[in-house]
Amino acid sequence: MYYAHFGLKQPPFKITPNTEFFFSGGNRGAVLDALVYAITSGEGIVKVVGEVGSGKTMLCRMLETLLPQNVESVYLANPSVAPEDVLHAIAFELHLELPEGADRLHVMQALQNYLIERHAENRRVVIFIEEAQGMPLATLEEIRLLTNLETRHDKLLQIVLFGQPELDENLNAAHIRQLRERITHSFNLGPLAADEIGEYLIFRLRTAGYFGPQMFTKAAIRKIASASEGLVRRINILADKALLAAFAENAYAVERKHVVVAIRDSEFGAERSRKPFAITRYAVAALIALALVAGFALHALLPSAPVKSASSSPVASQAKPPQSAPIAPAAEVANTVQAPTPPVTSAPQESTAAAPGDLLDARLKATEAWLASRAPSTVSIQLMSTEQPEYLRQQIKNLATILETDNLFVYRSRIGGRPSITVLYGSYPDRDTAAKAMQELPRNLRANRPQLRTVSGIQEEIKRFQ
Repeated sequence: MYYAHFGLKQPPFKITPNTEFFFSGGNRGAVLDALVYAITSGEGIVKVVGEVGSGKTMLCRMLETLLPQNVESVYLANPSVAPEDVLHAIAFELHLELPEGADRLHVMQALQNYLIERHAENRRVVIFIEEAQGMPLATLEEIRLLTNLETRHDKLLQIVLFGQPELDENLNAAHIRQLRERITHSFNLGPLAADEIGEYLIFRLRTAGYFGPQMFTKAAIRKIASASEGLVRRINILADKALLAAFAENAYAVERKHVVVAIRDSEFGAERSRKPFAITRYAVAALIALALVAGFALHALLPSAPVKSASSSPVASQAKPPQSAPIAPAAEVANTVQAPTPPVTSAPQESTAAAPGDLLDARLKATEAWLASRAPSTVSIQLMSTEQPEYLRQQIKNLATILETDNLFVYRSRIGGRPSITVLYGSYPDRDTAAKAMQELPRNLRANRPQLRTVSGIQEEIKRFQ
């Protein structure tokens, strides 16, 4: 939702592994090169250990993309497989044809024949096992036996184990020392150092299309480094939520206070905090990040058909016609949701009996008076933004059938360098009150990723437009 605000083309801090965002700093590039060398040179078992969220999955995905075409990879997604089933699992991934009810001996024979054929074709086969610390020791031992499949000069099968530090503890067991001694290379994926985190943040932003200076202040980076402990997944989560908090204020630099909000809204942040959780001036903006699906552009979202309510208070979402379903008139939807808490204060009163064609202009004028009469800390709920006035006229007409028209506010600004019209609803004295009302909205309105906006932030946005 904040992408256009910061000049981004795609989400910069998704936690799903996207190889475009692979960061070679923090020794990641060196480990990747070493893994490629170990596999292409025919080593047996290789181990990569790192804490939860250190980037093991990203490294595995990058490794698959960099291996030569003559290397065939097998990915075992379920490390909990029983020892009697692991051969069948590997055979399944290699698409081997086996007779029904084939026993271990037949599977092993079929696997060996397959590997010999690949070796004759100058091809290699490597198995990637993620979350290997969760694999039963008996299964690990069964896999170790596969390394006995070899020619005079080469191993027929290579294995790469990715696991958390518990994997090292498992391998220290005396009865599995034969497997431990077969490990030819062992790599540790440590956390990013404090000075590397700033480089990581700007690298991800640049990859996402950002061209400006470092967006995160030094104080913000230090706070992220402290809270994340250098783990890239935590860094991504905190950076994403901090950007959202900055966006809610119409800020273009991420400051320490925005990171504090992100920490308070994060599970690991709650674990580190000694103080009870309290909603601050910016906390609600960060809470909204839990509902975001990264990848949506700033104005690519559109409100879905809401459920009629006598006193609804819809949520902020960005919308761009006409890809999504428009807001349906109240007569078309069921009256099944309780009304949320109404706004504490309302806009200057204006008749709601205006002709539909005049409603947009009427609300634009009413909004000017509302902005001039409210305290800068007053909070409203953003419903949608669009570049097409005629489309917005229809949407406002639909909204007016299910919401209090006097509490609909509309203003013109510029988003991503292009003129835009934004619709707000409600006038609340603080973020806490607005957040409570937002949570009581119909589910299909909440699904449109609402945003809380302050009057001061709106006025600043309008000034830039003028």
